[in-house]
Amino acid sequence: MQKVFIVNFNSLYEILEEIKENLFFKIVKLENEIDLINNSDLDIMDSLIISKNNHKLLLHKKITDKNILNLNDLPLVLTKLLQLINIKLMKLKFNHQSKININGYELNINSKVFSKNDLNLKLTEKEIEIILYLYNTKTKHDVADLQKHIWHYSTNIETHTVETHIYRLRKKISDLFKDENFILSHKNGYFIE
Repeated sequence: MQKVFIVNFNSLYEILEEIKENLFFKIVKLENEIDLINNSDLDIMDSLIISKNNHKLLLHKKITDKNILNLNDLPLVLTKLLQLINIKLMKLKFNHQSKININGYELNINSKVFSKNDLNLKLTEKEIEIILYLYNTKTKHDVADLQKHIWHYSTNIETHTVETHIYRLRKKISDLFKDENFILSHKNGYFIE
C-alpha cells in the first residue's frame, strides 16, 4: 500500500486519520521535515509527501517535486483533496513500475531511456525487448532463439538481424557508458548476468 507522509501538518493528519478506513493509502505522521530528510529507511520512492515547508524536503536526494503535493489553494474541499492525492499516487506508482534496475542501470520503459550515473541513452522498442528478454530469462540465447522470441521469425530463415541489433546495442552502451560487458556472448549465445 502506498504511503502519504504528512509532515508538520497536524490538522490535515487528524482529518485523514478520522477517515483512514476509507482511504486507499496509508498515512504517516512526521513532526518535521528533518525527520523525513534524516531517515534513510523510509521508502519514499512511490510515496507522496504533504508538508507546509516543501523547499526543505528537496534537500533529500530521493525526494523530487513528483513526490510532493503542494496545497497552495487552501481551504480545499475534502473530496477534492482526496482526488488530488489519489491522482498523484497513481502517477507515482505508474512511474515507479516503469523503471527496472538491471546491473546498476535503470531502464525506464515509458521514456525508453537507459541510464546510469546521470548518463542517458535513448533506446528503440526492439532494444528494450532484447535487454528485457536476456535479463529476465537468465540463460544464454542463441540467434535462433532470439529470432523466434523477439522477432517472431521462423528458426530456419537466414538473417543477420539479431547479430546486427546486438552489435549496435552493445556499441551504443559501450560508447556512452564505457561498458563492454553488459551484453555478453558465449558459444551458446548472448546473455546478461
